[in-house]
Amino acid sequence: MTEFMQQQLNIDTTRKIIHIDMDAFYAQIEMRDHPEWREKPLVIAKDPRKTGGHGVVATANYVARKAGIHSAMSAAKALELEANAVFKTPDFTLYRRISAQVHEIFHRYTDIVEPIAFDEAYLDVTDNKLNISNPVVLAHRLQAEIFEETKLTCSTGISYNKFLAKLASEYRKPVGVTVINPDDVKNFLFKLPIDDFRGVGKKTVPKMYEMGINNGADLFEYSESDLMAKFGKMGYILYRRVRGEDDRPVEYQRDRKSIGKERTYTQLINSEEGVQAQLTYLSELVADALKANQKHGKTVVLKIRYQDFSTITKRDTMTEFVDNTPEAIYFVANQIYEELPKNDDSVRLLGITLTNLSPSTFENITLPLFKH
Repeated sequence: MTEFMQQQLNIDTTRKIIHIDMDAFYAQIEMRDHPEWREKPLVIAKDPRKTGGHGVVATANYVARKAGIHSAMSAAKALELEANAVFKTPDFTLYRRISAQVHEIFHRYTDIVEPIAFDEAYLDVTDNKLNISNPVVLAHRLQAEIFEETKLTCSTGISYNKFLAKLASEYRKPVGVTVINPDDVKNFLFKLPIDDFRGVGKKTVPKMYEMGINNGADLFEYSESDLMAKFGKMGYILYRRVRGEDDRPVEYQRDRKSIGKERTYTQLINSEEGVQAQLTYLSELVADALKANQKHGKTVVLKIRYQDFSTITKRDTMTEFVDNTPEAIYFVANQIYEELPKNDDSVRLLGITLTNLSPSTFENITLPLFKH
């Protein structure tokens, strides 16, 4: 790597960031409450034998995952893979309550918390409330407190940026604690299979193989210009990620101008049913976040990214505040989705955001339309 290239990078190794990922969160809650399911393949989805084959997998326990079952898969396919699977209809009210309990524990250590979903979050613990200088000690304490109070386990990844912390948390599951120090980056990333790099999807992997890129070491050999010529913006990002750069902050705002949730899917969504399930799920997350921040908004923004990384962002502004319920938010988001140009590509990201916010103490007139 030339000196010129090094000057282009912005690598801050002073931060201490922890990514916490609850282990098979929904399934773990159900196994906690139903011990008889612990050794059985458990799938969190409506039973396709009772729905005419409909339904989408929200998650599955590790027994079911060994059979190849994963989130966003159709419930019918899950049953095909594991005939003895136990199907449990998701209880999002319960999962939200447990998630709030876990996030309350996060805030005992730091208020710089970026929730990603019910079951995962980034924490910037560089300066934390307990003045614990060693992030590994802090991560172990978090795991212990979460287990003591919820009887649930989580995996943690620790590093100086979000990209590495996320990879670290995925490295050893369940109940893992993995640290990637600055001196470990090259060794860790060079050995990493290219299809395990975040941002490299199923459609990109064959192109990587054609270029002789099988792992991080191969990726490192390519110039920024060559990667951008082949992969566009993702090439620009991957050039930096393989060198250990990711300057994105752990995003938290006290006076928020927008409130939203988005999710990137390692297993791409390739069905209309899967999209609808995730829009429903995201609407629930956004409704909870709005209530927690005592805000409501008039503008709903839908973001969708397809397998080829093409991204569409569309918004719709109401004359009145959107009711802070999952049903109302889903209604508007789904209307936006239905008006998008037809695209048969698989979906790799979905997001719903509310903007044009005001304190929820302002009068909110609910449109009768949202009741249906």
